[in-house]
Amino acid sequence: MESGKLNIETPQTTKFMTTIIDLSPFLGELTGSLQSGLAAIGAGIGIGLIGGKAAEATGRNPGASGAILTISIILAALVEGAFFVAALVK
Repeated sequence: MESGKLNIETPQTTKFMTTIIDLSPFLGELTGSLQSGLAAIGAGIGIGLIGGKAAEATGRNPGASGAILTISIILAALVEGAFFVAALVK
């Protein structure tokens, strides 16, 4: 062994690294699925908040219901678009 170098090539570490390499496709799929799931939850919460606030705003000012509806539909589409981007990145 050379001076100043640590030998970490033991049978245990080699077996551990082989196991990690064998699991890497599974771990990649798991993290991608987790990302898509969290994006779906976030999009659902976002669209729910938009709908709730639009209903509240319409209740406060019924005369502006057309403009509120238009803005809320645009914002819901943007939130849903962000989810689709996150799902496609998987």
